[in-house]
Amino acid sequence: MASPLFRSASTQWASRSAATRAGLAPRIRTAMATARKIPASPALAWRPVLCYSSTSLFHTSASRGSADSVNALKTPPQITAETITVGGKTYNKDSTTNVTPTILEKTTRQLHLIPTHPIAIIKNLIASTFPDFKHYDQFSPVVTTKENFDDLCFAADHPGRAVTDTYYLNEKIMLRTHTSAHQLQVMKESDKILVTADVYRRDEIDASHYPVFHQMEGAQLFDAKTAVEDIRNLIAAGSSAATAAITTEDTTQITPENPKQECHEEAAMLAVADHLKYSLNLMIRKLFSHEKDLQVRWIDATFPFTSPSWEMEILYQGKWLEVLGCGVSRQDILNNAGKPGKIGWAFGLGLERLALVLFGIPDIRLFWSQDDRFLKQFEPSKIQKFKSFSKYPPCIKDIAFWTTPNFHENNFCEIVRDVAGDIAEDVQLIDEFTHPKTKKHSVCYRINYRSMDRNVTNIEINEIQEKLRQEVVDRMKVELR
Repeated sequence: MASPLFRSASTQWASRSAATRAGLAPRIRTAMATARKIPASPALAWRPVLCYSSTSLFHTSASRGSADSVNALKTPPQITAETITVGGKTYNKDSTTNVTPTILEKTTRQLHLIPTHPIAIIKNLIASTFPDFKHYDQFSPVVTTKENFDDLCFAADHPGRAVTDTYYLNEKIMLRTHTSAHQLQVMKESDKILVTADVYRRDEIDASHYPVFHQMEGAQLFDAKTAVEDIRNLIAAGSSAATAAITTEDTTQITPENPKQECHEEAAMLAVADHLKYSLNLMIRKLFSHEKDLQVRWIDATFPFTSPSWEMEILYQGKWLEVLGCGVSRQDILNNAGKPGKIGWAFGLGLERLALVLFGIPDIRLFWSQDDRFLKQFEPSKIQKFKSFSKYPPCIKDIAFWTTPNFHENNFCEIVRDVAGDIAEDVQLIDEFTHPKTKKHSVCYRINYRSMDRNVTNIEINEIQEKLRQEVVDRMKVELR
């Protein structure tokens, strides 16, 4: 049943048959193209068309995937005192540089291009729902800050720009934090696009977070003048059987906090929203085909790239699962892509989130395992439950130190990754203390060391822990306790 949002459309749009409207409405909970939500400025959601960034300066490393560029991405990165070379291109370092060899090594792995890998299997199943969309999946992860933030109208003080959250090669060059960094470029080439890529964010360490993950986003544009009629015909010609087995809950509404863009006609905007939710229902039905009575619900949201915006949740094994974020594309982005006469929708999701659930994989580090006992369990285009092959005992160590005024937990976790790699399973803050006289602040972190494919000795972990202690002092200028 359609939500009140859609019932408020024009008479022409609202009068379509119940069969045509079947399975259109649901709800969501996740970030636009991400496993982790990017907070958006409330003021940003109110602006109609205020972003006038040029689209003529696309970073040349973001190629569409020629043989040369794909081979270049497989070349091991190199770091010197002055430069960083990645993907066959060399960049000068500056005071903003914070990317590490550990992270740069991941740029060569390209898990989403390995047909038998769970990430690629989910990607390909989603792509099969949109067979006539142009799919880009071989872009370099190196982009400009303009592409990643400015072209998408991120506020200058947006937290995603912080060096504690993002990996910078230098002040103007970075590792993308979302697939939307390529949105303008691909929209110039097609009205139906999918983009899949590895994305990079400095983050905490636990079983569900990793500094590299994979996103997939899609967008479809329509002629603004004929969108209502075009969409009615598309939905009428589509499959209602696939969405009939979905129970949807949609109480979303257009509000000042989640507004219609002033430049959009209401009927066209509502038609685009209906087509978006109809399309995503088809996609999620395909992914969760084993769920007989799939329940979906939609939630109002706020994203920098869309307005109005929504999130999708599904009821899976008794719990509401965050799936994706979506909405009506910001018109200023379409204008910048050279398509001012278009209106459209966009969605984004994190592939790891879905793969962890669908394959029953307990630890996000396993996606990066090169152990055949993991890699040979899976087949292309087939979802099958992961069979655990080991569970080695953990080795737990604590580290305590007095912090400095600019201390940030993400910086500490980055050092742990550099020293311990994927042996560090979990890092937790277990105690903090402020001295009553000196006002100095102390923290104590517990690190759970455990290998996914072998037993680690106490001697080995002691050596890692000692190196960590030294690195924390040298790089963060803290005092150990």
